[in-house]
Amino acid sequence: MKPLTINLALQGGGAHGAFTWGVLSRLLDEQWLSFEGVSGTSAGAMNAVMLAEGWRKGGRQGAKDQLRDFWHAIAEKGIKMPVPNFIEQSVNKLFMSMFEQFSPYDINVLDINPLKDVLVDLVDFKALQLACPHSLFIAATEVTTGKLELFREQELTVEHVLASACLPNLYKAVEIHNKHYWDGGYSGNPAVYPLIHDCEAEDVLIVLLQPLQRTVLPQKTAQIKDRVNELTFHCAFLREMRGILDVKMSSQRWGLVSGEFEKKIRQMHTHLIENEELMNSLDQFSKYNSSSEFLQCLYDEGVATAEHWLETNSGDLGKRDSCDVVGLFS
Repeated sequence: MKPLTINLALQGGGAHGAFTWGVLSRLLDEQWLSFEGVSGTSAGAMNAVMLAEGWRKGGRQGAKDQLRDFWHAIAEKGIKMPVPNFIEQSVNKLFMSMFEQFSPYDINVLDINPLKDVLVDLVDFKALQLACPHSLFIAATEVTTGKLELFREQELTVEHVLASACLPNLYKAVEIHNKHYWDGGYSGNPAVYPLIHDCEAEDVLIVLLQPLQRTVLPQKTAQIKDRVNELTFHCAFLREMRGILDVKMSSQRWGLVSGEFEKKIRQMHTHLIENEELMNSLDQFSKYNSSSEFLQCLYDEGVATAEHWLETNSGDLGKRDSCDVVGLFS
């Protein structure tokens, strides 16, 4: 294959981010494929930072090792209760429901976040700021305005990455320069426009952790609640893709391009890697499942999904969209 540089947009989704770990690991095996910009939100931000830090330290293999070490560390931090699976699931749901009734300012007074220790152990943020191999766009939501904030590689610290994954029912808002931030999923999951605006590569490969279409109508209270939460973290991405599509279709219809950004949108090639069947089979509580068995299963599915995508769509890279953008986002 002819060498090609693309951009990556990595969606958030808690433990489901191990699926993206598998996808990235498989893509890294392709020597002809490299990455210019990487946009990430929440778990996608974790994967983006690990990809960049690993590449900084040891190229492709370093990136694969870094991603593996991160997700293995997440599994080690997980609490494995010695009870049968069906009981464990009920206890986990009861535990998570407690966080919906109380504020983290009440029950997590010390603001303990096990992710912080993992990030500090694995990432040399000072070195990454000086020699990041990719352009990074780490999304967080500014609490008072609701606006999307994108943190760049030159400023990146552990606080910026934690801000991108700050679920307000679990952790206190992350304060950075007198501003407070929550999970980036509320405002961009993932943010696509910076990859068009600030990068030269014309191909954007989006790794989704939420299905674009649910196959079952939610009717039970828990199902409805799950779907509402999911839509909350999905609507910003859908709106952004619809906006990109509108610009693209208008320029094609009228043959007019009013500026450089519109020109780049018209030239953009969109690609999606997703496993709708897998993600439809998982409920919201599985996003908190950090057991090594579950994460490894998601990793394996990510590798297999990326393998299938490469077999069927790699020829579209650098040439055209490999997905039905109009059908998916119009």
